[in-house]
Amino acid sequence: MIIAIDGPAASGKGTLGKRLARHYGYRHLDTGVIYRAVAKSLMDAGADLNDEMLAVSAALELDPEKFGNPALKTQAVGAAASVVSAIPQVRQVLLSFQRRFAEDPPGAVLDGRDIGTVICPNADVKIFVVADARVRARRRTLEAKARGEEADEAAVLEDILRRDERDQNRAIAPLKPAADAFLLDNSNLDIEGGVRAAIAIVEAVRASRGSS
Repeated sequence: MIIAIDGPAASGKGTLGKRLARHYGYRHLDTGVIYRAVAKSLMDAGADLNDEMLAVSAALELDPEKFGNPALKTQAVGAAASVVSAIPQVRQVLLSFQRRFAEDPPGAVLDGRDIGTVICPNADVKIFVVADARVRARRRTLEAKARGEEADEAAVLEDILRRDERDQNRAIAPLKPAADAFLLDNSNLDIEGGVRAAIAIVEAVRASRGSS
């Protein structure tokens, strides 16, 4: 089974992806980390984030062993990843990597912004997670402070709104729910409530298809 989870920044899709994968014994891929890794590579080299040739080169040389680097979770790298992810050639290079991951047994949960629409359009379950922008800003601010970073909630909100605008209006693979995606509003749910809601969606789909 392939479970696709999409949604905007700080909507909680990553946490849901990890928990669903653990619950079902599937592998998990936070596809945003891939773009963050490309962005960090360019940042470390002092390169222009819009430099197509360097961005594609970084995408081709990705090392999955480094996906756990805590530095990839910073606000600066996240904002840079949104820029890099808008480069069509970078998305094309990373497309096959994500699809191979999804197809390997026993099953996979992928979260990102175009999983249900582009990466895995035939996913068994598609969930589109949303949350109020102010709620997302608050969560992202608390996460940053927990890592010891300085974070201003108003500035974080502005950044989230800019990212939403960029992600929703990019020419290639814009952020939008797949036609057959289930909407999960995570605005007023804690982690456990969100996980329960996501599991309920997966189980409803399994039941409708007669899956055990």
